[in-house]
Amino acid sequence: MKPKQNGMRYGLAGLLAGAAAAAYALRVRPKMMRWGATARELERDWPGDAYSPKPNTEATRAVTIHAPAAEVWRWIVQIGQDRAGFYSYDWLESLFGLEMHNADRVIPEFQERKVGDAVWLAPPGKSDGKARLIVAKLEEERAMVLVQPEDAERVARGEEAEHGFWAFELEPVDEKSCRLVMRTRSGGHPSIRTKLVQRLFWEWVDFIMERKMMLTIKQRAEQGAKAKGERELAETTN
Repeated sequence: MKPKQNGMRYGLAGLLAGAAAAAYALRVRPKMMRWGATARELERDWPGDAYSPKPNTEATRAVTIHAPAAEVWRWIVQIGQDRAGFYSYDWLESLFGLEMHNADRVIPEFQERKVGDAVWLAPPGKSDGKARLIVAKLEEERAMVLVQPEDAERVARGEEAEHGFWAFELEPVDEKSCRLVMRTRSGGHPSIRTKLVQRLFWEWVDFIMERKMMLTIKQRAEQGAKAKGERELAETTN
């Protein structure tokens, strides 16, 4: 009976594992990869999409921010390990040795960006200076698209970005609010093992970190817009 019982156990374990995998693929992962985004935002073209028209994976996440796009842009344009950080979980970033220091204010000297600038993900002295992305597209108060360094020249020549991109998009709702949409597309030809690692680990890390980043930008931009409104009201009543 033991072999039969073991076979039943293995069979049951296999069924449970299959059910869990199906639930993740059909319900959990889609919500994670499309957090906050509307059907229109998922389907429409955004700045940078032409860089990776046939991606291996895509994540599009969005949040409404009750602040003008110009206010939100100030927080986006100053990102970078050597600048204002990425507004995510300090403790988690520290686990990866990123030495991140996330700013809680707009820093005037970090308000300028241009195409070709490096956005550092870790201290420049680490990873042989490779832990960086390059600004490939910049539309003031509208969009910033980042690509891998090896893709920057390809994109400048009008070619596709082989490794995909990471984009920050702003779409005004009205004069006092906007949508922050963040889209990531991956390229290349990863092996099955690499895909498994991405789906079971890195996609979770990316979701946790990016969601926190978006919510922090929302909180700080809304606080900034509120403070600005209060100052303007005080000036008009004095």
